Amino acid sequence: MAIRPRAERSGHCVSPMRGVLLLVAPLVCWSVAAAADDAAPPDDAAPQQWAIHGQTTTVWGYQPAFRSSYQGAHSLPAAANGRETFDLTLAGGVRPWQGAELWISPEIDQGFGVGNGLGVAGYISGEAYKLGAVDPYGRLARAFFRQTFDLGGASEKVDPDLTQLGGMETADRLMITIGKFAVTDIFDTNDYAHDPRGDFLNWAILDLGAFDYAADAWGTTYGAAAEWYQGRWTARVGAFDLTNVPNSSFLNVPLLQQNQYVAELEERHTLWDQPGKLKVLYWMTFGNLGTYNAAVALGTATGQTPVTGDVRHWQSKYGVGFNLEQRIAGDLGMFARAGWSQGSVEEVDFTDINQSVSIGLSLAGTRWGRPADTVGLAGVVNQISHAGKQYLAAGGLGGIIGDGQLPKAGPEQILETYYRFAAFSFAHVAADYQFVNNPAYNRQRGPVSVFALRVHAGF
Repeated sequence: MAIRPRAERSGHCVSPMRGVLLLVAPLVCWSVAAAADDAAPPDDAAPQQWAIHGQTTTVWGYQPAFRSSYQGAHSLPAAANGRETFDLTLAGGVRPWQGAELWISPEIDQGFGVGNGLGVAGYISGEAYKLGAVDPYGRLARAFFRQTFDLGGASEKVDPDLTQLGGMETADRLMITIGKFAVTDIFDTNDYAHDPRGDFLNWAILDLGAFDYAADAWGTTYGAAAEWYQGRWTARVGAFDLTNVPNSSFLNVPLLQQNQYVAELEERHTLWDQPGKLKVLYWMTFGNLGTYNAAVALGTATGQTPVTGDVRHWQSKYGVGFNLEQRIAGDLGMFARAGWSQGSVEEVDFTDINQSVSIGLSLAGTRWGRPADTVGLAGVVNQISHAGKQYLAAGGLGGIIGDGQLPKAGPEQILETYYRFAAFSFAHVAADYQFVNNPAYNRQRGPVSVFALRVHAGF
C-alpha cells in the first residue's frame, strides 16, 4: 500500500507492548470475525448491510553489512541491521442506502524499516514507515464514503474485502469516493503487485516508482475520485490534497490549497484466451515546491549545502505512467509498469524517482499441490534526473535518499522474489529476498541484500 511514516532516528529496542499486540492480534481477528458472520452476504449475493474486517501484519527485515567507503544523513547504514514493523487494522462499514458505503478504518502501527526507512529510492518495504516508533500508536487510517450508480449491463458479484461490502453491481457503473484514503487505493492498482501485506514489498514494484502521488507520511490523503466503467473501458479522475511541505506528516490546511489531479484510462482485454488490463496514467501537481538547479545555484553562491526547501515557490510537477497486468495461464500472471515524472522539481510525497521500469511474474502453487501459495519474481530499474544527480552530488538530501556525495552515479537496480505460504485460510507466512545494486543511484555503495519474513492474518 503505499508509503508509511518517516522513521525517527531514535530507539532500536522493541516495546513490550508490541509483543502483547502480536499475541492478541490474531485473537482479536477471530473474535470480531465471529461477531461479523451475521453480516456476511448469503449465497445469492444479496447486498451486505454492514461488516467488520481486520488484518494484522508483522515484517522482520535483515540487511547484512555491505561495501561502503562513506555514508550520509539519508544513507542505508553499511553495517548489518535488522528491524521490524507491525500494524493492526480494523475496518467497519455500513450501507446507509442502496449503492452507498461508509467506511471507518482505525489502525495501530509500530516499528522501523531497515535503515530507518532511508537509503534506497525504491525502498525495500511497503510495510515500513517514514515515521517509525518504538511504542505502538493509533491513528485513523481511512474514513470515506463511496456511492455506486448502476448504469446497466450484466450483473457482477462483489466479494467482501477490507473496505468493501459484498453484493451485486452492474458491469457499467459510476463510482464516487470522497474522504480520507490512498490515491493508490484507486489508481495504479495491479492484481499481481500492489499489496505489501500479500505480494511484493518493494515500493517501486508495488507501485509505479515515478508516480509521485499525494500522500501524508502514512500514504493517505483527503480527496475525491470518480470511476466510470463502460464495457471494457474505465476512466478515472481524482483531486487530492498535498502535505503542507514535501514528505510531511501533516496534510495541507485548508484542503486542496496545494493539490494534485490524477487521471487514468483502463482497457480490459483477452489475450491467449486469458484476461488482461492496460492502464495509462497522468498526474499534475500544484504546490510550493523547489527545483534542484535553483537549490544547487543558491548553495554554490552561499557556500552551503543545497536544500530544496530554501528555494520553494508555487509551481507544477507532472508525470505519466503505464501499467500492464496479463494472465498467461490459470496459475501464472505477469505485470509491467513504466513511468516518467518531471525531473527538475523535487520529490513531493512519494520517493526520489523520475524514471522507473518494472516487470515481474506471479505463480500460484497449483502445480505442486499448494494452490493458495504464491511465488513471485520481479525486477525494477529506477533513475533520478540529471538535475537530481547534481543535487545529490552537491550533498543535497532527497526525501529518503542522500549519501552526502555522488561522484559515480548509476541506475538503481532491484531484484525481488518471495514465497507466500498459506498456513491457514485466514493467515499466511512469506519469505522475501531483495538484491539492490547502486542503492540511491550510488555506484560506490553496495550491492545490498535484504531478507524479510512476513506474517499476515486477516478476516
